Amino acid sequence: MRFSTPAAFLAFLTVVLANEASDVISLTASTFESTVNAESLILVEFFAPWCGHCKALAPHYEEAATALKEKNIKIAKVDCVDEADLCQSKGIQGYPTLKVYRNGEASEYSGPRKADGIISYMVKQSLPAVSDVTAANLAEFQKADKIVAIAYLASPTDAPATEFSAVADVHRDDYLFGLTSDKDAIAAAGVTAPAVVLYRSFDAPESEYPYPISSLTSKDLTDWIKELSVPIIDEVNGENYAIYAGSAKPLAYLFIDPTLEDKEDQIATIKPIAAKYHSKMNFVWIDAVKFGDHAKALNLVEPKWPAFVVQDLEKQLKYPYDQSKELTAAGAEEWVDQYLGGKLLPQLKSQPIPETQDSPVRTLVGLNFEDEVFDDSKDVFVEFYASWCGHCKRLAPIWENLGEKYAAVKDRLVIAKMEAQENDLPPSIPFRISGFPTLKFKPAGSKSFVDYEGDRSFESLVSFVEEHAKNSLDVPILAEEPAQVPLETVNTTSDSEAHHDEL
Repeated sequence: MRFSTPAAFLAFLTVVLANEASDVISLTASTFESTVNAESLILVEFFAPWCGHCKALAPHYEEAATALKEKNIKIAKVDCVDEADLCQSKGIQGYPTLKVYRNGEASEYSGPRKADGIISYMVKQSLPAVSDVTAANLAEFQKADKIVAIAYLASPTDAPATEFSAVADVHRDDYLFGLTSDKDAIAAAGVTAPAVVLYRSFDAPESEYPYPISSLTSKDLTDWIKELSVPIIDEVNGENYAIYAGSAKPLAYLFIDPTLEDKEDQIATIKPIAAKYHSKMNFVWIDAVKFGDHAKALNLVEPKWPAFVVQDLEKQLKYPYDQSKELTAAGAEEWVDQYLGGKLLPQLKSQPIPETQDSPVRTLVGLNFEDEVFDDSKDVFVEFYASWCGHCKRLAPIWENLGEKYAAVKDRLVIAKMEAQENDLPPSIPFRISGFPTLKFKPAGSKSFVDYEGDRSFESLVSFVEEHAKNSLDVPILAEEPAQVPLETVNTTSDSEAHHDEL
């Protein structure tokens, strides 16, 4: 008899041995709380085996686990297919989701997804929010990270130690904080206590807090550090984009081909403008070849570099410099000046307005959005979707059914959809779309929107519509027409036949 099991057995054995060799702890519902709560610090990944991003993260996660094991920092994972109830109880909605737990209390992991980045992030997490600095380690500590804040105080309890520690607790993931009352360290730093100094690996390497320390608040210190944490002009990529996205300032992009010899000259052209307007606008340069899709999203229609565009991140409005013109320092500065003066109009991306609307779901585009949605006589329920989005594809037939259900009252209730990556919302719209699908309901007679946050079943959508619609959703009943009476048959029979009853 021939056995077909050895290959399968070897595959199984390989998996077992791999798991045994792994420094990543596998957690289940029965072990999660006891393991996580016992650790002062542990990183947990919630993943699904089929998830491509999870597979890409796996080798980096393993490498980080091995390196961090030597520092007594543990890394764990939860298979959300096998442990669906556990993941649901932890509020997991996407994969991979990483959370940092401190004595059982969770916070979102906001660090890189590469091995060295995970290691660096978790080492920072293991340190006190504020490190002790002495004359012996001062020089090393000043250069230990891209941004380092040091408080020089006569005593560790002197003002503004409390405010400094509070800021460090909140921003320990973002910056490195140190405090010293060592007289030799203070002398070596060349400051007079009390003082707070920010050290940077870019632009001006050292900046002392310029206002009276005695009145320093946590907000003052946070705002000052944030202001100085953004370079005059820097390359933007996936690792640092969050810094700019979290800023209240508009963002000016210089798109360049980094393989060209004049790359540095192009950056140097914009840098004086960036320095001049740094307090009002952030400036970055970006790899136009690698991030060509982002250029399109900012309404740069041609792959022509260098290119310049200003983006209002809060309102997601784009102001691209005319690509038919040569980009010069004078032209870029005038563009920035006009933007800040409110003299530029945003360029809205829009698909063509549909010539016909035969579907029960009405198609909206950037050019007709205001006219369609702000019709006071109608309730409007809009799905904002992306063509590539799997969740949107699953919702599509349900959304069509919803449109069909209310087709008879489409003069009062509009079920609509808009491809949000191909169409910009006008400036008058009080929100921007950040995820797909996003569902919003605009009641008749109102210009405000109600977010739909329920499940995406047909029944739930119908209940939501009937709860929020201002107009009547009753289907009009046509008045009944009188029954038609057949024409009387002409009587051609004899009188005697006329009186005979039919059987």
